[in-house]
Amino acid sequence: MLRVRKSAPRGGDPARPGREGRGRPPARMRALAVGATAALLATGVSTPAPASAGRPAPVPTPGIAWQPCEEDRTAECGTLSLPVDWDRPEGERFTLHLARRAATDPAARIGSLVFGPGGPGDSGVRRILLNDRFSDDLRRRFDVVSFDPRGIGRSNPVLCSAALLDRQPQVIADQARFDAAVADNALLRADCRQRTGPLYDHVDTRSAARDLDAVRAALGETRLTFHGSSYGTLLGAQYAEQFPHRVRAVVLESVVDHSLDTRAFLDTQAAAAQDSFDEFVAWCARTPACALHGEDVRAVWAGLLARAERGELADPDRPGATLTPYGLSRLAQRRLYGPDWAGLATQIVALRASPPAAGPRAADVDVDAVRPHPFAVFCADWHLPVRDHREYAAHLRRMARIAPDVRYPQALPAIATCLGTPAPVANPQHRLRVRTDVPLLLANSRYDPASGHNWATNVARQLGRSGVLLTYEGWGHGNYTRSDCVRDAVDRYLISVDVPADGTSCPAVPATSG
Repeated sequence: MLRVRKSAPRGGDPARPGREGRGRPPARMRALAVGATAALLATGVSTPAPASAGRPAPVPTPGIAWQPCEEDRTAECGTLSLPVDWDRPEGERFTLHLARRAATDPAARIGSLVFGPGGPGDSGVRRILLNDRFSDDLRRRFDVVSFDPRGIGRSNPVLCSAALLDRQPQVIADQARFDAAVADNALLRADCRQRTGPLYDHVDTRSAARDLDAVRAALGETRLTFHGSSYGTLLGAQYAEQFPHRVRAVVLESVVDHSLDTRAFLDTQAAAAQDSFDEFVAWCARTPACALHGEDVRAVWAGLLARAERGELADPDRPGATLTPYGLSRLAQRRLYGPDWAGLATQIVALRASPPAAGPRAADVDVDAVRPHPFAVFCADWHLPVRDHREYAAHLRRMARIAPDVRYPQALPAIATCLGTPAPVANPQHRLRVRTDVPLLLANSRYDPASGHNWATNVARQLGRSGVLLTYEGWGHGNYTRSDCVRDAVDRYLISVDVPADGTSCPAVPATSG
C-alpha cells in the first residue's frame, strides 16, 4: 500500500484548475504578460485595458480551432501560431501542431492533461493518434493533449542535407577525424539554418517551455497538468522553473538530468547502460528459457565485440554492412529499453552463428536528399565541449572501465554531433531552481538504460521540497505502462494531486523476459 499525502495549490482546488490565487504576479511574470500582449497585437487580437496602472489585466490568448484529424477522425487536431523568438514576440512566427482526445466522461472532466513527448524527436500528435499512453481513468477525467514541439514533426521541423547527416561519426577514431567532425558540423549547422529558416536558432527547450505556457492558456487552463516522458521531462522541469505559480501537477517519467557537464553526462549514461546489461546477464543465469542459459554470457558478448572491432560482424538490419562496436552496443541497449531480454539473448546467439561479414559496403548517397534532424534540439540544450581527440579518447577509456560490456552509451554520438557548437548555447545546463506549491512527481525505473536512476535521484535533490521520487524497482525505459503500482500512483497524483511520500517504491513486475 502506497502512503500518500495530499497537497493542493495555495488558493486553488486541485481538481478545479480554473481557480487561481490572488497574489500579485512576480516581476518576471508581469514582463511575460507584456510580451504576450505584443504577440497578440501582432496577430490582430485586441486586449482590454489594464484593470489598474499597477497590475496588468490577464492577457487573452487565442483558442485552438480543433477539427477532426485526417488520420483518425475520433481525435481532434489544431494549430497555434507562436513567436519564433519569445524575446521578439512581434517578429517571425511558426505553427505549432497539436492533437487531443476529449475526456470520455464530460461530467467528470477535470481539465486538460498535456503530454510532453520524448526524443528529442518524438511526435506528440502521433502519440495522441495512437491513444495508448494513459489509463482509462485518466482518459475519462481529462482531455489528453499533446503536440509536436518546435523543430519536430509537423511543427516547422529542422531539415538538413542527408549527405551531411550521414557524415557524422558514431565514434571518432583519431585527431584527423575529430577535426573533420568539427568542420562537418559547421557545414551542417549552416545547411540546416538555410533549409529550416529562423526557427533553427530557437529550438531549445527553454523556448519550448514558453510554447507550453501558450498551449496552457489556449486550452483555457489557469494551471498546467502535465506528464512528460524521457526528454519531455526536461520540458516539464523547465516549465516548472519558469512558471512555478502555474503548475497544478507535473509528472516526470524517466528523468533527464540537465545539470551535467561532459564527463558527468557520459559517465552517468555509461553506468546506467551497464547496470541494465548486468540485470540481463543475471536473468540469463537464473532463467532456463534464456537462449544463453548455462553459458558465460559476458564471454560470448566479448567475442562479438572483438569481431565487431575487426570488421567481421555483419549488421543484421543492413544487408552487406558491418556492425561496428558502437552499433553492437546500441543493439543491446535498444533491447534493454523494454526490456526484451529473451530477444537480446536470441539475437546474440544468431550473431555468434553468423558468417563473417564480407566487408563494408559503400553507402548510396543522394546529395539532394533532405532529412529531419531533431537532434538539433539537443545541441541547443547542452554545452558538452571536448577540446581534442586526446580528451575524447580519455572519455572513451573511462567509460570502458565504467561499462566494460556496454562501452558506448547511446548518448556518445551526441558529443560528436554537437562538437563546435558556438557557446553559449541557447539553453545551457544548470541546476534546477524550482519552487512550486505542489511537488513535481518523478517516476523512474531502478534499471533504466537511457534515463538512469542516478539522473532521477540527482534531479530529486535539486528539486528539494518541490519534488518527490517514486521508484519502480524493475527494468526498462519508462514505467507508467508496465507497473499497475506506478500507474495508480501517477493517476492519483494527476487526478487529485495526492502526492506519494518521497522515496516510495513499487515492486518489479515479474516476467519471463523481464
